[in-house]
Amino acid sequence: MHWMWTLPADDANYSARWRDIKKEFLKRIPRGEFRSVAQVRRGERGVWQRRFWEHTIRDDRDYAAHLDYIHFNPVKHGLVQDAGDWALSSFRRCVERGYYPADWAGGGGEAPEIDEPI
Repeated sequence: MHWMWTLPADDANYSARWRDIKKEFLKRIPRGEFRSVAQVRRGERGVWQRRFWEHTIRDDRDYAAHLDYIHFNPVKHGLVQDAGDWALSSFRRCVERGYYPADWAGGGGEAPEIDEPI
């Protein structure tokens, strides 16, 4: 999962927010997923990866590069042919707002130039 959000000016505690999101999500799904021996030993569920990587957006160009990366990921991994086909993406909303043309990164063509997020 890739996610971009704006935290309140006085709050940069990504870890606490992710912990709360993961905890609330796990309360709402049934148990039964595969868990490694280490996950069982640590009492962890097998839904989430253990760590996350946060990145503070530096400027408009950095924002655009990360938005492109997020929207292109399902195409890159062969899950869909067109960015707009990924049901849980914000891509269609961005098209409606004029950020992207509807055919951006689709149709099996070449990938757009995307700066890999750090």
